[in-house]
Amino acid sequence: MAAEYLLKTEPSEYSFENLRRDKITLWEGVANPVALRNLGQMKPGVKLVIYETGERKSAVGTASVVSVDLSNPKNPAVEIEVGKALAKPVSLAEIKANKLFADSPLVRQGRLSVVPLTAQQYKFLTGA
Repeated sequence: MAAEYLLKTEPSEYSFENLRRDKITLWEGVANPVALRNLGQMKPGVKLVIYETGERKSAVGTASVVSVDLSNPKNPAVEIEVGKALAKPVSLAEIKANKLFADSPLVRQGRLSVVPLTAQQYKFLTGA
């Protein structure tokens, strides 16, 4: 199980700024079975990177898991809490150029919306 995850979002639907405004939200709209399985493996306290798709194609902020409800295993309900905006967004081009991501589903399975991260990948994206 990954210690951290990256969550992709389409900013026109729900941006990191929306999360900053809301503070806490239920992460919804995930349909891919692999992404749903990744959601279901999360635990409270897991660190997250928020990645905006569309024109931006960049990691833009952090968040953390508040709660996980597995009462419907086919659609886990994961509540997340906003963290901080990244000092500098990390573009998809920068991610693809970094050897740490050579085997990452972020690069290899571009449509996957919930991606496990290694501690090193998380550190690269967040600078933390």
